[in-house]
Amino acid sequence: MKFWMRLLTAAALMLGVGLSTAQAADPLPATVKFDLDKSAISPEGEAALKAVADFLKATPAAKVLVSGFTDTSGTAPHNDALAKDRAFAVRDVLMKGGVAEDRIMMVKPEERMKAGNPEEARSVSLTLLASSAAVAAPSEAKKEDAPAPPKIDKGDVAFMYVATIMVILMTIPGLALFYGGLVRSKNMLSVLMQVFVVFSLITVLWVIYGYTLAFGGAGTFYGGFDKLFLSGITAESAAATFSKGVYIPELIFVAFQCTFAAITCALIVGAYAERMKFSAVLLFMVIWFTFSYIPMAHMVWYWDGPDAIKDQATLDAVVANAGWLWGKGALDFAGGTVVHVNAGVAGLVAAYVLGKRIGYGKESMAPHSLTLTMVGAALLWVGWFGFNAGSNLEANGIAAFAFVNTLLATAAAVLSWALVEWMVKGKPSMLGAASGAVAGLVAITPACGFVGIVGALVIGLLAGAVCFWGVTGLKKMLGADDALDVFGVHGVGGALGALLTGVFAAPSLGGAGICNYITNKCGDPADFPGIGAQVWIQFQGVLTAIVLSAIVTFVALMIVKAITGLRVAEEEEREGLDTTYHGESAYKF
Repeated sequence: MKFWMRLLTAAALMLGVGLSTAQAADPLPATVKFDLDKSAISPEGEAALKAVADFLKATPAAKVLVSGFTDTSGTAPHNDALAKDRAFAVRDVLMKGGVAEDRIMMVKPEERMKAGNPEEARSVSLTLLASSAAVAAPSEAKKEDAPAPPKIDKGDVAFMYVATIMVILMTIPGLALFYGGLVRSKNMLSVLMQVFVVFSLITVLWVIYGYTLAFGGAGTFYGGFDKLFLSGITAESAAATFSKGVYIPELIFVAFQCTFAAITCALIVGAYAERMKFSAVLLFMVIWFTFSYIPMAHMVWYWDGPDAIKDQATLDAVVANAGWLWGKGALDFAGGTVVHVNAGVAGLVAAYVLGKRIGYGKESMAPHSLTLTMVGAALLWVGWFGFNAGSNLEANGIAAFAFVNTLLATAAAVLSWALVEWMVKGKPSMLGAASGAVAGLVAITPACGFVGIVGALVIGLLAGAVCFWGVTGLKKMLGADDALDVFGVHGVGGALGALLTGVFAAPSLGGAGICNYITNKCGDPADFPGIGAQVWIQFQGVLTAIVLSAIVTFVALMIVKAITGLRVAEEEEREGLDTTYHGESAYKF
């Protein structure tokens, strides 16, 4: 037996892959060497990487860090590109050997420049990472050394169940009733139907491919395809939170994020209410969800989790694997850009493309039931605690901060909207108070877990006043028939909240700052990039959402127009969509 162990070790060393003589079954750490100025892997190198792949497949808790070093044979850009090609070549061989992409953590070549020894420079290193405990080779591991299962607290699980149910409540019936009360009675059921069916449609699409593309692996704009139809996710699967060593069941994370996707798509319904074909609504939602919502969710929220960060090298790897905006440092606690700016811009573009409702500006289009709108707004406010506090993924003090900030900012926005409306129009209205509540909820969404109490109060007060202008002065300037003010409230409020997050997240202004997972400290002023720098990062997030959503919405509507048409016939619009499209009416008189 000792003879074969020595023989295997010697062969591995000849191939440029170092194996521990104490444990030949573990092929990591390893080094793959390349010919000068070449990125092709030799047959010997492929055989060595196959051993690494076999080890990783047999050790589910392990990940591998792949770091490419620059060659010394050309210019700096050439050397960087060559290093990247070599690292990707190693990754491709590992994936071909059956290793999931999210278990291969890449380090950007330009962040791992190597000067000096040319032999050392012509190599790609592979280092073992353990996701929850030190990993021993399965053939050698003793039962007592097996990796500990992820820590899942029943309190966190119960908290996430309640939060998920509350977000469902926000949409059906909350958003449906809020929108339904704002339209004319002849279109009440059509709005309820659109919200209800869109929620159902997105839920199905989320399970089929939405979750895997948003959270199924590393990538700049999309994840991977490893979790199509939730493949590989079991009752034992765990999802990371924002604390090291703390996890929740991945299935509840799937459900929670599903509700976010569903309500985001349903929000757009309010912009083109009373005039879009039902078939067009559904087809548009499929396209928009796939090409606008999913990439925004991935860019802002995907990362490998805190346990993947041990030092600067692993932090670099996490940043390289993360979504584009997460890697830049964008802060969006619960969806200011992903949900509200994204949906608000889509609503504005849809309103332009569909055109104004028949009689808009000439006939009365007053809400038919402000009672239902107030009930819907109240359900939204209650459900939003699950939306915001639940986004912390743990029942702890940060969730409590998000809860209180949501309560305070919303109340402040109700008061500021009512006061501004009172001053401008002479009377405060119930519609204004309900709209102010939604404006405050929208604006505090990206900030709720990052800002202090005073920051939440200021954001709420500003949201009420700014969004009032958004649905009056700005709406008139834009000239679009955004029927239920999706852009004026969600687009404007979401952008305002996202930008102000960069201001009030600063520890100097009472904010929570950011977490440093190398030092394992949160809120250290030294880790915060500064208000100006953070606002600039936030602005990039807002701009990305605006551009992506606008382009995807316009293209999607053109596709739908060519396939099904967009607008209902004039006589159908005049009669109302309840009877012409659904064969029933909300009320019997």
